[in-house]
Amino acid sequence: MQNNQIKPNMMSIKRLLPMAAMVVLLACESSGVQEEANAFQETTEIPLGGNAYVTTGTGVEVTRQGVQHWISSEAVLSTYFKTQKPQQVFLQLVLGARNAPCDFMVTAGGQRKEVSVTAQGSDTVHVGKFDLDEGYVKVDIQGVSKEGEAFSAIKSLLVKTKDNAPIVYVKDNESNRYYWGRRGPSVHLSYEVPENKNFKWFYSEITVPEGEDPNGSYYMANGFGEGYFGIQANADDERRVLFSVWSPFHTDNPEEIPEDQQIKLLKKGEGVYTGEFGNEGSGGQSYWKYQWITGNTYRFLNSVEPDGQGNTIYTAYFYAPELGEWKLIASFLRPQSDTWYKRPHSFLENFNDKNGYLGRKAFYHDQWAMDTEGHWTALTTAKFTGDDIARRGYRMDYAGGVENGQFFLQNGGFFNDFEELNSMHQRSATNQEPAVDVDALP
Repeated sequence: MQNNQIKPNMMSIKRLLPMAAMVVLLACESSGVQEEANAFQETTEIPLGGNAYVTTGTGVEVTRQGVQHWISSEAVLSTYFKTQKPQQVFLQLVLGARNAPCDFMVTAGGQRKEVSVTAQGSDTVHVGKFDLDEGYVKVDIQGVSKEGEAFSAIKSLLVKTKDNAPIVYVKDNESNRYYWGRRGPSVHLSYEVPENKNFKWFYSEITVPEGEDPNGSYYMANGFGEGYFGIQANADDERRVLFSVWSPFHTDNPEEIPEDQQIKLLKKGEGVYTGEFGNEGSGGQSYWKYQWITGNTYRFLNSVEPDGQGNTIYTAYFYAPELGEWKLIASFLRPQSDTWYKRPHSFLENFNDKNGYLGRKAFYHDQWAMDTEGHWTALTTAKFTGDDIARRGYRMDYAGGVENGQFFLQNGGFFNDFEELNSMHQRSATNQEPAVDVDALP
C-alpha cells in the first residue's frame, strides 16, 4: 500500500529526539492543535461499530464496540458519513484499549494526516482539519507502525463543525440498528393493479448490470402478500433462485409453528432444495443453486390461487436464457388462507452486513399480471419506498424509479443522488404480452 511507504514516520522521528526536546515538541503540538479544535463548536460522534468497514485487507475486526484486534498494517478501515454542505471539519478519534504507542494515517477528502497514539493519555486523539465537499465522505484509517502486537482499538470518530448542520450516519438507538444500518437501506417498487379483478399470475424480468452484483445481494422480482421470489448472489461460487412463502403463524422460529399452520410442499423442480426458514417470520423455503450471469435478462412467473378448501397454492417458475426453457422451482400450500395474487412488488436488499459499503443495482422490467379469466394486464405504475433505515435517514444511498424506460432499484455504495421515498413512477407501456403458455408449464 502507498501509505506504508511514508517513512520516516512521526513516531520514529520522536524517538531520535532527546527527552526534554520531545516533551517541548509534544506540548507545542498539543497546544496548537487544541486551539484549532476549539474553533469548532459542534461535535457529532460517529460510532465505528455501525459506520466502519474493512475495505482493504484483513487483520482487523469491526464489532459493536468499535474496531478491535487490529494487527495488520495492510488493512484499511473506512468510515462513512454524509454532510449537508461543503465545510471544514476537525476530526478526532476516540480510542479503546491500547497497550503501546502506534501511528495511524487518516485520509479524507483527498487530504491525509498522520496520528500518533501514546501508551497512555487522553482517550480522544486529535487528527486535524479537513476540507470536505457536500455529500458522502469516506474517512480511511490505516495503521502505519506499532510498538506492540496490535494497533490501538478505536471506538468512534468525532466530527467537529462550526455550526449545527446535520450529519447523516447510522445510530444504534434501538433494535440493533447497527446491523441493519451496516447492511444498508432496502428499497422496493410496489406495482399498481386494477382493483376490480382477481389476478392469478404475475410475470416480470430482471437484468443485473455487470459489476452490480456484490455477494449478499438479493434481487427480488416477484413479491406477493405472503412471500417473495427472486435471485441472490450468495458467494463467489454460489448463486441462487429463491422462492419462499410465510406461514400464517407469526414467529421467527419455524419450530414453533403448529402443524395445521405449516407450509406444505406440493411439488418441486429437479435439484431444488426445500425446507424451512426463520428470523424474518417463518415458513417454507425453496432455492435452486444456479450461476446466473450479470447482463443477462431472467424471467420470473408465479401464481397464487385459492384451492377452495380454505388454503392457497403458490407456484413459481424461472426462465434462464442460457437454458431456453421454464423451470419449476416449487409449489407450496399455505393453510388457513384464501387469496388470489395480492400486492405484486419487487425489492433490492443486501443481507451481508460486511458488504454494506458496496453498491448494487438492477433493472426490473416488463411487469404483467394475468387475471382469473386469462387476460394479461401491463403494470406500468409503481411506488418507490424504503425500509426503516431509509425512512429514519440513517442511510441515504438509495434510489429507484425509471431509467431508459425501465424500472430500476439501487442501494449501497454511499452514492449521493438518492430518490425521495414514496415517489410514484411510470414506465413505458408495451403491447408485447409475455411469451408464455401457462397451461404448458412443467
